[in-house]
Amino acid sequence: MKRHWIQRGLMFVPFAVLFVTVFSYVVLRLWNWLTPALFGWHPITFWQAVGLLILCKILFGGFRGHSGHHRYWRQRMMERWEKMTPEEREKFRQGFGHRCGPFGAPADESKA
Repeated sequence: MKRHWIQRGLMFVPFAVLFVTVFSYVVLRLWNWLTPALFGWHPITFWQAVGLLILCKILFGGFRGHSGHHRYWRQRMMERWEKMTPEEREKFRQGFGHRCGPFGAPADESKA
Protein backbone atom coordinates (compact mmCIF):
# COMPACT_ATOMS: atom_id res chain seq x y z
CA MET A 1 0.00 0.00 0.00
CA LYS A 2 2.77 2.43 0.92
CA ARG A 3 4.67 1.59 -2.28
CA HIS A 4 1.62 2.49 -4.38
CA TRP A 5 1.41 5.88 -2.65
CA ILE A 6 5.09 6.58 -3.34
CA GLN A 7 4.70 5.69 -7.02
CA ARG A 8 1.73 8.01 -7.36
CA GLY A 9 3.70 10.78 -5.66
CA LEU A 10 6.62 10.31 -8.02
CA MET A 11 4.27 10.47 -11.02
CA PHE A 12 2.85 13.74 -9.70
CA VAL A 13 6.25 15.52 -9.62
CA PRO A 14 6.72 15.81 -13.43
CA PHE A 15 3.18 17.11 -13.84
CA ALA A 16 3.70 19.67 -11.09
CA VAL A 17 6.94 20.85 -12.68
CA LEU A 18 5.24 21.06 -16.09
CA PHE A 19 2.31 22.98 -14.59
CA VAL A 20 4.57 25.53 -12.88
CA THR A 21 6.70 25.89 -16.01
CA VAL A 22 3.75 26.46 -18.34
CA PHE A 23 1.95 28.91 -16.08
CA SER A 24 5.17 30.79 -15.31
CA TYR A 25 5.83 31.12 -19.03
CA VAL A 26 2.28 32.41 -19.59
CA VAL A 27 2.70 34.95 -16.77
CA LEU A 28 6.08 35.97 -18.18
CA ARG A 29 4.70 36.52 -21.69
CA LEU A 30 1.62 38.40 -20.51
CA TRP A 31 3.60 40.58 -18.11
CA ASN A 32 6.26 41.44 -20.66
CA TRP A 33 3.63 42.13 -23.29
CA LEU A 34 1.25 44.26 -21.21
CA THR A 35 2.94 46.04 -18.33
CA PRO A 36 5.78 47.82 -20.18
CA ALA A 37 3.35 49.18 -22.75
CA LEU A 38 0.57 50.08 -20.32
CA PHE A 39 2.42 51.20 -17.20
CA GLY A 40 6.05 51.60 -18.24
CA TRP A 41 7.17 48.82 -15.90
CA HIS A 42 10.24 46.69 -16.59
CA PRO A 43 10.05 43.24 -18.21
CA ILE A 44 10.57 40.28 -15.88
CA THR A 45 12.56 37.05 -16.11
CA PHE A 46 11.22 33.50 -15.95
CA TRP A 47 12.21 33.11 -12.30
CA GLN A 48 10.53 36.37 -11.41
CA ALA A 49 7.37 35.02 -13.06
CA VAL A 50 7.64 31.88 -10.89
CA GLY A 51 8.01 34.10 -7.83
CA LEU A 52 5.03 36.17 -8.91
CA LEU A 53 2.90 33.02 -9.17
CA ILE A 54 4.00 31.91 -5.70
CA LEU A 55 3.29 35.37 -4.30
CA CYS A 56 -0.20 35.34 -5.84
CA LYS A 57 -0.83 31.92 -4.35
CA ILE A 58 0.19 33.15 -0.91
CA LEU A 59 -1.70 36.44 -1.04
CA PHE A 60 -4.85 35.48 -2.91
CA GLY A 61 -5.04 31.69 -2.65
CA GLY A 62 -5.31 31.45 -6.41
CA PHE A 63 -5.37 28.32 -8.55
CA ARG A 64 -7.66 26.50 -6.15
CA GLY A 65 -8.65 23.16 -7.48
CA HIS A 66 -10.50 22.13 -4.36
CA SER A 67 -13.73 23.61 -3.14
CA GLY A 68 -14.61 20.82 -0.76
CA HIS A 69 -14.92 23.07 2.27
CA HIS A 70 -17.45 25.29 0.48
CA ARG A 71 -19.50 22.30 -0.63
CA TYR A 72 -19.46 20.83 2.88
CA TRP A 73 -20.64 24.11 4.41
CA ARG A 74 -23.40 24.48 1.85
CA GLN A 75 -24.59 20.89 2.32
CA ARG A 76 -24.64 21.32 6.09
CA MET A 77 -26.60 24.57 5.80
CA MET A 78 -29.12 22.97 3.44
CA GLU A 79 -29.66 20.11 5.91
CA ARG A 80 -30.25 22.58 8.71
CA TRP A 81 -32.64 24.59 6.52
CA GLU A 82 -34.68 21.47 5.70
CA LYS A 83 -35.07 20.67 9.41
CA MET A 84 -36.44 24.14 10.22
CA THR A 85 -40.13 24.76 10.57
CA PRO A 86 -41.68 27.50 8.38
CA GLU A 87 -41.76 29.80 11.42
CA GLU A 88 -38.05 29.22 12.12
CA ARG A 89 -37.23 29.89 8.47
CA GLU A 90 -39.11 33.19 8.51
CA LYS A 91 -37.42 34.20 11.76
CA PHE A 92 -34.04 33.36 10.19
CA ARG A 93 -34.86 35.42 7.07
CA GLN A 94 -35.86 38.42 9.14
CA GLY A 95 -32.80 38.22 11.38
CA PHE A 96 -30.46 37.75 8.44
CA GLY A 97 -32.16 40.55 6.49
CA HIS A 98 -31.42 43.05 9.25
CA ARG A 99 -27.72 42.19 9.14
CA CYS A 100 -27.12 41.67 5.42
CA GLY A 101 -29.97 43.29 3.54
CA PRO A 102 -33.35 41.94 2.57
CA PHE A 103 -33.96 38.52 1.05
CA GLY A 104 -36.32 38.08 -1.82
CA ALA A 105 -39.83 36.96 -1.09
CA PRO A 106 -40.03 33.51 0.54
CA ALA A 107 -40.45 30.66 -1.94
CA ASP A 108 -44.04 30.00 -0.83
CA GLU A 109 -45.12 33.61 -1.41
CA SER A 110 -43.25 34.09 -4.72
CA LYS A 111 -45.17 31.23 -6.38
CA ALA A 112 -48.55 32.72 -5.44
